[in-house]
Amino acid sequence: MIEVDVRGLGCPVPVIRTKEAMEKNPKETINVLLDSEAARENVSRMAQSKKYEVKTEQGQDEEYKLVLTPAK
Repeated sequence: MIEVDVRGLGCPVPVIRTKEAMEKNPKETINVLLDSEAARENVSRMAQSKKYEVKTEQGQDEEYKLVLTPAK
């Protein structure tokens, strides 16, 4: 499983780093750690457009973990 930690980074960096991880690991589940609602929405939208299933887990404050699973 791949993990991308983009906490503290502003858009579009979270989207770019997540997309790079998807391209390098096309069949892997990817966990993305985020700390902003805007980044969560943007990364989720991009992942869905690439046919990934997106599950959101909310932590404390505005921290999120997205679990991105490629479509089979």
